[in-house]
Amino acid sequence: MQATHRKPSPRLTRSVEDYLKVIYHLSDRDGCASTGGIAAELEVAAPSVSGMLKRLSEAELIKYVPYRGVELTREGRKAAVKMVRRHRIIELYLTKHLDYHWDNVHPEAERLEHAVSDELIEKMAVVLGNPRYDPHGDPIPTAAGEIEATDLVPITAAMIGVKLELRQVATQEPDRLRYLAEQGLTPGVRLTVTARQPFNGPITLSLGASAAKRVIGTELANVLWCREV
Repeated sequence: MQATHRKPSPRLTRSVEDYLKVIYHLSDRDGCASTGGIAAELEVAAPSVSGMLKRLSEAELIKYVPYRGVELTREGRKAAVKMVRRHRIIELYLTKHLDYHWDNVHPEAERLEHAVSDELIEKMAVVLGNPRYDPHGDPIPTAAGEIEATDLVPITAAMIGVKLELRQVATQEPDRLRYLAEQGLTPGVRLTVTARQPFNGPITLSLGASAAKRVIGTELANVLWCREV
């Protein structure tokens, strides 16, 4: 009987790692990752995405979900979470020790996450005190691949008058991040929604003990994720 030869897994090149990480983020948000969603995130053509997905499927790093897209297998998720940990630890290290700001650290971390060794990442984590969150409030996976489940709501869904803590800012756009920092809307700040205009109108916030007022649009409010305190 002729032996069946399994195709070798693709080496975890930068391209493969980027795909796995994007699929992880899209699946976390939408349940599955579509070809169009992956193409948009990576800014590549759909045929290129299809070719890579075929390779990743053959390597058993992803699996297809009929009519929905793809999701990571156990091995694919393990590799993706490792990259997420690398990225978030690098972001925090750069902001804490090298004077980067939260609005310009993302592209630098994107480059470095593929180059540094596991040993260096773990040394960074120790220096940082084995942190739980990155500069934007995103949870940092543990070295064992465990990641905290967050029970957060966007400001657009928060009840009026309830005391909240801003925990996560779900954007990497530099202009938005700079504006949010100027307004004092960074992870850890306490706030209350005091008014919400109808038909996706502006939202009024009261910040901290000073009760400083801030008015933000719905689009921006949707990237601010909070929990009750």
